Amino acid sequence: MSSSPLEKVRRFVQQYQPDLEPILFQEPLPTSEAAAQALGVEVGQIAKSILFRAGDKYVMFVAAGDVRIHSKRVKVALGSGKTKMASPEEVLEVTGYQVGAVCPFALEIDVPIFVDRSLQRFSHVYTAAGIAESLLPVTYEALLRMTGAEEIDAASAE
Repeated sequence: MSSSPLEKVRRFVQQYQPDLEPILFQEPLPTSEAAAQALGVEVGQIAKSILFRAGDKYVMFVAAGDVRIHSKRVKVALGSGKTKMASPEEVLEVTGYQVGAVCPFALEIDVPIFVDRSLQRFSHVYTAAGIAESLLPVTYEALLRMTGAEEIDAASAE
């Protein structure tokens, strides 16, 4: 009796903003660049959600599509152990979403979420909405509220 990832996102978002709807496209948007082109916005406005792990511990970073998440920040967030990006299978298991459609909320397993301040420069950013053909327009403040995330400067080494 599970619903589609898109419906899961819709239900979750309605708790916070009942009138907010994902934008649907005919074709998948597999990269930040493709999503930005489809919307006619800067790549930075596409919020990428990346799952990292060390051992059996996971964290998610959400950052602007035009920045790199600094490995030192990931290590600090995960603590000890060798850190790496989660595999596509782990991403699906932990988040409930396929790589390329990872929404930063309504996850299968609660993990710490860190939202990079690089997204603050935009009035609206676009997260994946559970399927590769969808994006969700949200404000930075709404993103923080819906994810329960900690703000971080993930693109900085300091």
